Amino acid sequence: MAHMMGRVEQVVVSLLDNGSKLQGPAVAKYVERVRRAHPGESPQQIVERMERMFLTAVTGSGGAVGAAAAVPGIGTVGSIAAVGAESVFFLEACALLTLAVASVHGISVQQHEQRRALVLAVALGTSGMEIVEKAVGVTTKNWGSLITNRIPAPTMAGMNQSLLRKFVTKYAARRSALILGKLVPAGIGAAIGGAGNRSIGKGVINNARDAFGPAPASWQLELTT
Repeated sequence: MAHMMGRVEQVVVSLLDNGSKLQGPAVAKYVERVRRAHPGESPQQIVERMERMFLTAVTGSGGAVGAAAAVPGIGTVGSIAAVGAESVFFLEACALLTLAVASVHGISVQQHEQRRALVLAVALGTSGMEIVEKAVGVTTKNWGSLITNRIPAPTMAGMNQSLLRKFVTKYAARRSALILGKLVPAGIGAAIGGAGNRSIGKGVINNARDAFGPAPASWQLELTT
């Protein structure tokens, strides 16, 4: 089990650190595409639109199969040992939503350590927030910006280890999910979708709202023609 858990951690870290769709410029382009498709909408309206797209993607029938079309720029990662493709898709979708909302708030997550911490903390919700606040020694209502402040490298590394262990424990160890050879978020079966996944998806949306607070009243940068 320890060996399997290590493999799951490696896949999660690899996805969040190296996923080309999750890099800062790619996330900014994704937000720009949504804005161009719906010109004139406020930051809050665009965030709500991206939330709906995310929820549609992760609860669509057939799960990862065909769901990529619901969220432009996302694709499933091929079948990976120890982590099911559906679950990788779910994590990738969560990551894109988190980073896109951060972008709307003017928070650019360039460093992979920051990206990892932000995504895992939002996925975990309250427990993730507590790990972040304990690591940085600051408590605040909207805590997302704490992660992108200047945090000493040793503090960031320790915080990420705690977040990663908590994430793997929550999403993998519970319900003996790894028996199926898949990283299955609590309550989700081998095929992603259904009421259980909708509930978890809404939880991620609420976690992101808590992390960043209300969207800005206006765009910092107007779209170029």
